[in-house]
Amino acid sequence: MDLEALWTDYKEHDSITARNKLLAEYTPLVRYTAQRMAINLPKSVHLGDLIGAGVMGLIKAVESFDSGREVKFETYATHKIRGAILDDLREQDWVPRSIRQKARMVKNAYAQLEKEIGRTPYDSEVAEHLNLNPAEFEDLLSEVAPTTIVSLNEIISDNYGESTGTTLIDTLEDKEAENPLDRLGMEEAKRILTGALMDLPENERHVIALYHYEEMTLKEIGIAMNLTEGRVSQIHSKAMLKLRAKLQLKL
Repeated sequence: MDLEALWTDYKEHDSITARNKLLAEYTPLVRYTAQRMAINLPKSVHLGDLIGAGVMGLIKAVESFDSGREVKFETYATHKIRGAILDDLREQDWVPRSIRQKARMVKNAYAQLEKEIGRTPYDSEVAEHLNLNPAEFEDLLSEVAPTTIVSLNEIISDNYGESTGTTLIDTLEDKEAENPLDRLGMEEAKRILTGALMDLPENERHVIALYHYEEMTLKEIGIAMNLTEGRVSQIHSKAMLKLRAKLQLKL
């Protein structure tokens, strides 16, 4: 039975056999995604744990996939698998609290300085604000790098660090929405995020695009941009903290 027939059998007849065959067919996608993500994670995070979380994402992808939409299942499933792995990592809170506190400190510094001077602050200005020299600031960016892995279910905070009740996934377009008024907040968040991306220096935009849209690893990005993997990690961390600060400041 070919894939199209399996999808038809599962979606139209709720065949458990067809569902299990689909899961078996796409299981290699879970390992592939988990292996790519593992490259950018601490060695304390085991590949098997990532694969286990990814399998749950694959199951959700198979169950919720609408074959009537013009989206390849592999593309849809990859996002679900990646999201499930990220959510599991966040739930396990594998990043020490002290590191998360440092990340918030840097993000808040970007937000406060932008509010004061009316533009995205330079690295030197943020370092001075934090009473750090340039080398110490670069080391800090490397230290907080693990916190810049973003889940689409992450709650966006307001200017005071309080939850807005809006997740990043809420800012993505929902083509099934019937009432445009319900989407005003989402459209505003997308506008702010787009503007924030355009405000980033070219090298930071490039890293964000390669990592989050092309799904390249930090090592692959380093080779493409002729930079060390550590330097790419610093650039990515800085860009993500700037984007979070922009959202915190504007929403």
